[in-house]
Amino acid sequence: MGRVLGIPVYVNVSMLVLAALVVAVYGGYARSELNLREPLGYFVGVGFVTCLLGSVLLHELGHALTARRFGIGVRGITLELLGGWTEMDRDAPTPKVDALVSLAGPAVSLVLGGLATVAALALPDRTAAGQIAFQLAASNVIVAIFNVLPGLPLDGGRALRAGIWALIKDRNRATVAAGWAGRVLAGGTALLAFWCYSVGLVTLFGLAFVLLVVFTLAQGAGQSIRLARMTGRFPLVELPRLARPLLTVTAGTSLGEAQRRRSEDPRPNVVLAVTDSAGNLTALVDPVAAERVPVDRRPWVAVDSVSRSRDAVPALRLGLTGEQVVRALQAHPAPQYLVTSDDEVVGVLRVGDVAAVLEPHRVRATK
Repeated sequence: MGRVLGIPVYVNVSMLVLAALVVAVYGGYARSELNLREPLGYFVGVGFVTCLLGSVLLHELGHALTARRFGIGVRGITLELLGGWTEMDRDAPTPKVDALVSLAGPAVSLVLGGLATVAALALPDRTAAGQIAFQLAASNVIVAIFNVLPGLPLDGGRALRAGIWALIKDRNRATVAAGWAGRVLAGGTALLAFWCYSVGLVTLFGLAFVLLVVFTLAQGAGQSIRLARMTGRFPLVELPRLARPLLTVTAGTSLGEAQRRRSEDPRPNVVLAVTDSAGNLTALVDPVAAERVPVDRRPWVAVDSVSRSRDAVPALRLGLTGEQVVRALQAHPAPQYLVTSDDEVVGVLRVGDVAAVLEPHRVRATK
């Protein structure tokens, strides 16, 4: 959409779908309750959606500007189906900062709800302006209250994580605990929604909407738990241990001969590489491309034809910490990476080997 105070703002397609649905529903409501002609009812719906999007944006700006206040960079704000989220370039450095950034959004929503309540009380009843003010007051107060519930991925869950983090001095374990609180919260909300539907307090449409919120909560809680467990394993990502050794063959060597030499090499997980006549490393054999060559054709296919140029393979410097390695993989996705020491290639890191360290249970389950 553009930038607000230098922060890029994006709108997910799901938010546009919700906006169109709200315009349609609210437009019909405005026609029946306010006795407006058909086009005017939908214009009121558009006005309400615009104000609602503005409220969500201000909520996220509360997070973003508070994060900036404590030196945390903000990459962007995304508005989506059930609200929005703010992407920051790093985690909060302390529990106090984590709590303040988390609660800034609900605080903004509560202030907006209060202002809209004052406007709704001041404006005449059964008018377009009065109805929009009332709906904004209700939506912002509900958002503020719902968001402070203690469970990830809600803002209250982040505040809960900050409190547990301050107590146990371990951010990852605190995130796992707050994530499980989010799962319990999602389950409890689902049970409450079904009970309300059974006694006629909510419609079938309302039940479906609440279950969508519950699904999003459970998914976000699970993702938070997964990321926390992965982050806790970052120190196990050690380049000297994970880097696979190289077996070099000269350009023009047949794929069959290169694979024969690799099978006879006593070192485990050897990676085939190609050198020029002077012994300089020029390419890495692509294992996927090599496996696609029929066995009976491999003695006649040169390794060069199933290799990737060295310049096309990202490099990682030996000595990077586990977290630095993972950040580099996220910034430059690739199936394999050269591991270098003083400009000399000492091995190859496969992204699958990193995944096996970070999520051993998931990797074993897929085998």
